[in-house]
Amino acid sequence: MTTEAPESSLDFDKLFAARLHAARARPYLATALFALHVVESRHVPTMGVDRHWRCYVSPGFVARTPLEELAGVWVHEVSHLLRDHHGRSDRYARRHELTGAAERLRMNIAADCEINDDIYGDGLARPRGIVDPAKLALRSGELMEDYLRQFGLGPRTEIYAWLECGSGADGLDRDWELGPDGAHGLSPQERDAVRFRVAEGIKGMPGDTPAGWQRWADEAFHPPQPWRELLGAAIRSAASGAGAGDDYTYGRPSRRSASVPGAVLPSLRRTPPRVSVVIDTSGSVSDTELGSALLEVAAIARAVGGRRDLVTVLSCDAAAQSVHSLCRAEGIPLVGGGGTDLREGFAQALRARPRPDVIVVLTDGQTPWPTTQPAARTVIGLFPRPSRRVNERNPDYAPDLPPQWARVVEIG
Repeated sequence: MTTEAPESSLDFDKLFAARLHAARARPYLATALFALHVVESRHVPTMGVDRHWRCYVSPGFVARTPLEELAGVWVHEVSHLLRDHHGRSDRYARRHELTGAAERLRMNIAADCEINDDIYGDGLARPRGIVDPAKLALRSGELMEDYLRQFGLGPRTEIYAWLECGSGADGLDRDWELGPDGAHGLSPQERDAVRFRVAEGIKGMPGDTPAGWQRWADEAFHPPQPWRELLGAAIRSAASGAGAGDDYTYGRPSRRSASVPGAVLPSLRRTPPRVSVVIDTSGSVSDTELGSALLEVAAIARAVGGRRDLVTVLSCDAAAQSVHSLCRAEGIPLVGGGGTDLREGFAQALRARPRPDVIVVLTDGQTPWPTTQPAARTVIGLFPRPSRRVNERNPDYAPDLPPQWARVVEIG
């Protein structure tokens, strides 16, 4: 008579030793690592997290994985939560009308690419079998939303069908997760507090953190601006205008298909509008404000669904400088330093082909404005000033008020 060997229980000593190793290698992540509550689970192939900051761990995976690699997996999983991959996946799925487990797997792969390109090394071992941008012939240093536009499921990704990082990575709730009413989950306020502490740690040691984490911390410290809501409204308005929906899709068949038996007709899909960002680089705009402007450019790219190819940036003082397509906001050169005449910036933006649907101007307001409304919806973000009457080589100088045809809001 034979009996089956009992399943091994989770080796908590090894698992927590790996977490301590991860905290020593990445001390700025310690608050987040120790905020995770461990749940033993045989439903995950390795480790996974839910959106409520619980970490589900396979006992067999812990038993067969070296401690140094386990430390890397700890950092990987907590990175999903800190970077809000579950929320971003939900928003991307709604925006692009994506459903099903296959699309969520693709989001998990894209999120892994965002994380894995720069978090290993310097005391943190690289786990075996992970996906990174190079394995999919993609460029490193981009965001999950950028990668989602560049690959589909196929021969390159089939070896990653086992990926299961949980709802904390792709937003899709699993049957084996404890859910919002389960024990030991973090409240939204507690999650925000953890993110703030981590961002504070990264800002305190900028030379010791990878570029991806520095970018994340900059945006975590930069609170949402009211003008972004106005920009979103302007974008939605532009997208609903005549001729804006010029792309057909079979993903959602046309309702007219019912009147044509045996035929499937495509529906008209609204495409995000093109946005041109004009940044005031005159001498009256501080370096801090220019840094803030670059963060706002990144937010604008997210407002158009992560389509950085739809966003162009140009700097302007008394003359418009060259136009740059948005690849990474930190790579945009902001040239200027003289007087201000943003009319040149408007003219340069409107000369682009294809022409932008929305123009966003980031300025201190010390400029003359176009006398006629441009053929694009306009949003003006004003850097705060104690008074709009500022001496710019002339004590009697009084800048024109922003035009009534633009949506205007204070930044900061």
